[in-house]
Amino acid sequence: MDVGWKNNMVELIGTLGSVPRYSHTGRDREYYVFQLDIQRLSGTVDSINITADINMLSGLEITDDEYIRVRGELRSFNNKSGKGSKLVISVFAREISFTGEEDKNSVILIGTLCKPPNLRRTPMGREICDLMLAVNRKYGRSDYLPCIAWGRNAELASTWSVGKEIKITGRIQSRKYIKIENGEGIEKVAFEVSVISFEDTD
Repeated sequence: MDVGWKNNMVELIGTLGSVPRYSHTGRDREYYVFQLDIQRLSGTVDSINITADINMLSGLEITDDEYIRVRGELRSFNNKSGKGSKLVISVFAREISFTGEEDKNSVILIGTLCKPPNLRRTPMGREICDLMLAVNRKYGRSDYLPCIAWGRNAELASTWSVGKEIKITGRIQSRKYIKIENGEGIEKVAFEVSVISFEDTD
């Protein structure tokens, strides 16, 4: 089994949020990117970026209202172009298929805490803890994935030290925010794993 499949497992079900567009070529394969829209129980929609081999998409006639299942891995890319987010988060698709099931957003990660946890509070007084998890990939590479824990999970996570290995179960969320650049407010989108549960692997 691929290391990525052991440490990094994503399953999403949603509808097409954008038309696939060319991203890059790697190892003589063309890769395309599209958004998958997944609705939470609250009605909020998370728009997740999917990267897929053109061969996965060529046999699919995808329409806006059909539900698509994507299985793969959550990946990070350090964008050095100076345009857009510095840390680019997307799902690298291993399987894409149609399904009769509706919205699903599940991710399981096993990795190492690579930055000190940052515990803070919302204006309403709820605890939040920001985590950065390094998840190993093949060929000695790692993905650096931002995670966010709430309430009791946040309090627990805040006690951990860099180097601790943990298993996280959660969902991928997209979050809009305003960043001031050159005196102008620009809308940005951040992606992170919202933690549902932890499992100690030490």
